[in-house]
Amino acid sequence: MPMTLAPYACLPQESRGRLHPEENCFMRDPLQRDRDRIIHSTAFRRLKHKAQVFIANEGEYYRTRLTHSMEVAQIARGISRKFSLNEDLSEAISLAHDFGHPPFGHAGEDALMDAMHEVGGFNHNDQTFRVLTHLEKKYPLFPGLNLSWETLEGIVKHNGPIVGDFENNPALRTIFKFNASFDLELDTYPSAEAQIAAISDDIAYNSHDIDDGFKAGLFVLADLKQVPVIGNIMAGVDKTYPGLNDDNMVQETIRRLINHLVSDLANETKRRLEDCKPQSAQDIRKLTLPVVSLSQNGAKDMASIRSFLSDNMYFHPMVLEMKSIGRAVVRDLFTTKLHQSFSPENPKPFVEIADSIAQLTDLEALHAHEKLTGKRYTSPVQSLMKRSAS
Repeated sequence: MPMTLAPYACLPQESRGRLHPEENCFMRDPLQRDRDRIIHSTAFRRLKHKAQVFIANEGEYYRTRLTHSMEVAQIARGISRKFSLNEDLSEAISLAHDFGHPPFGHAGEDALMDAMHEVGGFNHNDQTFRVLTHLEKKYPLFPGLNLSWETLEGIVKHNGPIVGDFENNPALRTIFKFNASFDLELDTYPSAEAQIAAISDDIAYNSHDIDDGFKAGLFVLADLKQVPVIGNIMAGVDKTYPGLNDDNMVQETIRRLINHLVSDLANETKRRLEDCKPQSAQDIRKLTLPVVSLSQNGAKDMASIRSFLSDNMYFHPMVLEMKSIGRAVVRDLFTTKLHQSFSPENPKPFVEIADSIAQLTDLEALHAHEKLTGKRYTSPVQSLMKRSAS
């Protein structure tokens, strides 16, 4: 972290504290301590075996939630350093933002959403907050990790301000209940550090999904060249390194793509900071628009990448087959656990069952399902790899 932070940074000495007061650490400031608690948590280690796009036992080449979160943190720290913001806070938020994802990523979330419709559904951001404030069991005096206000605010507003009330959005049950005791100012934008973590998430997954999709054979270089921003970058790579092999072409293209998006973000954010001239972190929160943003052209580039990945990866038959497996596994586990857990005292323990399933890794969920049903799923990715090797 820079020796001197910007006036609009989250200053650790001005932290609003924790729900459960604790003595300060003599070696670390509160936000550094939050980052360390996140890294040492059980939920962080579990990300190693949770899917990003491909089921987490597909091989060492594909991202998991853990490697994704680390890439987000790396991008976020670099941007925060550029603007003399609190790197530790951006890193903490980045590392924890996916704690609530169930096994099989969004496919598992869709299955839990359907299974919990009677109680308002399931939301992985709320589940992340639930892990951090309730489900981690590491300290004798309080549940959760007892993180600082600034870290919790950044995580809870990962997608921006939260407006409305619990009755209109019961899937955010944990967030609204906690907020009644520890006001996180849900209807405002979060700190600049939190905004950086959120947009670094977008940059990271759009970039590394290109890498994973290419490695899986879902598309080839000629397909990538049809995306204007990627095609332009590839032309520049080819000019600098004529005759480069396909793998190195993709790696260099992704590196330059990240640099392109981060540079665009830095320029637009600098312009917005000069316009609004914030003098404190609270000034950032009072704004009616985010201060950290891509330019209009940068947003178009990002949208074109997302559209390409949607057409060529997320809705590819092989990926859809994996999603179908994930949904079936989670649905069967939930239905069985609901039947086994029934009691007159607690006839519908939906939240408790969701907790038990959401914490599972992909492998744990597959093993539990096989034990339950005797059915073993064959991965479409592994089948493809076997065919390619034969």
